[in-house]
Amino acid sequence: MTTPFPFTAVVGQDDLRLALLLNAVSPAVGGVLVRGEKGTAKSTAVRALSVLLPTVDVVAGCRFSCDPAAPDPACPDGPHNPPGAFETRPARMVELPVGASEDRLVGALDIERALAEGVKAFEPGLLADAHRGILYVDEVNLLHDHLVDLLLDAAAMGASYVEREGVSVRHAAKFLLVGTMNPEEGELRPQLLDRFGLTVEVAASREPDQRVEVVRRRLAHDDDPAGFAARWADEEAAVRQRIVAARALLPSVRLGDGALRQIAATCAAFEVDGMRADIVMARTATALAAWAGRTDVLAEDVRQAALLALPHRRRRNPFDAPGLDEDKLDRTLEEFSGEDGDEDPDPDGPGGGGGGPAPDDGGPQGGDTGARPEAGEDGEPQASGGSGEQAPTRAAEPFRTKVLTVPGIGAGAAGRRSRARTEHGRTTGARRPRGALTKLHLAATVQAAAPHQRARGRSGPGLVVRRDDLRQASREGREGNLVLFVVDASGSMAARQRMSAVKGAVLSLLLDAYQRRDKVGLVTFRGSAADVALPPTSSVDAAAARLEALPTGGRTPLAAGLLKAHEVLRVERLRDPARRALVVVVTDGRATGGPEPVALAGRAARLFAADGVAAVVVDCESGPVRLGLAGELAAELGGAAVTLDALRADSIAGLVKDVQRRAA
Repeated sequence: MTTPFPFTAVVGQDDLRLALLLNAVSPAVGGVLVRGEKGTAKSTAVRALSVLLPTVDVVAGCRFSCDPAAPDPACPDGPHNPPGAFETRPARMVELPVGASEDRLVGALDIERALAEGVKAFEPGLLADAHRGILYVDEVNLLHDHLVDLLLDAAAMGASYVEREGVSVRHAAKFLLVGTMNPEEGELRPQLLDRFGLTVEVAASREPDQRVEVVRRRLAHDDDPAGFAARWADEEAAVRQRIVAARALLPSVRLGDGALRQIAATCAAFEVDGMRADIVMARTATALAAWAGRTDVLAEDVRQAALLALPHRRRRNPFDAPGLDEDKLDRTLEEFSGEDGDEDPDPDGPGGGGGGPAPDDGGPQGGDTGARPEAGEDGEPQASGGSGEQAPTRAAEPFRTKVLTVPGIGAGAAGRRSRARTEHGRTTGARRPRGALTKLHLAATVQAAAPHQRARGRSGPGLVVRRDDLRQASREGREGNLVLFVVDASGSMAARQRMSAVKGAVLSLLLDAYQRRDKVGLVTFRGSAADVALPPTSSVDAAAARLEALPTGGRTPLAAGLLKAHEVLRVERLRDPARRALVVVVTDGRATGGPEPVALAGRAARLFAADGVAAVVVDCESGPVRLGLAGELAAELGGAAVTLDALRADSIAGLVKDVQRRAA
């Protein structure tokens, strides 16, 4: 049942509504990714779409929702030729839980029957249920990468392939894919972002009247759901009929050469990778024309298609927010509009306008007589005041780091950092299954069944296999870890160029954590205390933002920083006991805060060693005379020390071995 909240009550809901309807008109657009903060009606809008989709005719008894007018010739429940009885039902909306298994998504084969009887006994999964409907993935950014890969491959090919030890099944899987996510909980990988056709950003309105209307309608729905739905039934029917009409008109829409040139020029201007953006824009512009009841694609369709299809595809740093420069978009569309160009040139463009200095040209601005912060040698403004605190320093350019891993073999969430026992990876052995069999070890199963063939009365070529013979494959892959950064922000680190290099190194490690699907946390210490600047989270973007805003100054309470980090790990271990931690302490090793600072820091460091926590100290000491305090701290932690320069050098390869040796 739909709950028609006012779309204007959430910024971006108009775009969300349009993106969903365009996919309803043309599922070939490729789905929608909805990004937004919690409580912005993302899920409500998706569920409201399900009742607007036209009904579908399906072959009676077919578990794969085959169309009786054009049944799938490879349907596992087929053949349906000639088609028999059919039934009409509403289009389904299938939800994929974040914790779903691969078998639940794509389906599962009865391995025992397949080996013993040679039959394809297949239990369909969610992809089959969603065929010719909607597949909705809430919190898609938290879905395991291998499931996202399977999901997007099926959406792109319109079919699902299930392979199990030489037994394969294929079935049609064409659906409208919708994913929602809160960016605060972590981003999707760029290559996965690109597989969604359109993206929309939503945020809650700050207008009191609009928020009041949302609450009023929600309460009205809760008090009388049937009456609320009846009140909006006519509007729903009108939208449903418009979708049907747009689908019928879609094959007649003409995408001219001029519109195609605008699409290609726009994708080139924004430097998107590959050709998928061009294709998605073309399909979206065509669907926009059909939705408007036109048979020709106009420039306004191309512009709207670009705003929906390009923000998540433009080339950008992983920590940059997605977006599109609309002025640049308008200039590109105008340049390739095919007109004679008799309009006046842009007065604010190069060579035009009033002749004054361009904004941000580095020179003094007319009329600006206010005082400015005095710039230091590196161009950064100096902080005022006598507290000893200095303004945040910009991070140096990030670089690619070598991999830091946690020693041993874990069993945490799938990722790309440390060795772990996982459902996916290389096969390392076999064992009896605990619960349902998910990954068959064929050789071990045959070996277990072979000695019993005569006793089981085998008389033909088939192998007699019983459930006790089945063996589960043991696999080893990679896991994501909790990378907890403990950063010294004291006065000893406050030299401009030095702190810039430190932030650049931590930012580089954050980039590595983003690529390896880690959780990250940030503890800082300065003055007289330590703070949890960012509790453990999957949002590496948030950690980068907190790092950029980190001020420096004051004494060096190293012990407080270590104790705070130890407490963070203790709490996180209760929440996520399977995820192992890697502590990265960024400091020069000095300890000047509190009574007996050096001795207290040593005792705090030994807590990590006693718990077996993997640790690395990034030594930030500089100058011709070095005290080696960071190395002593690393020894107390049971880890190893590495200099800032060594983070990008081959010598770091020996660091992991040293950590493993100390842990052993």
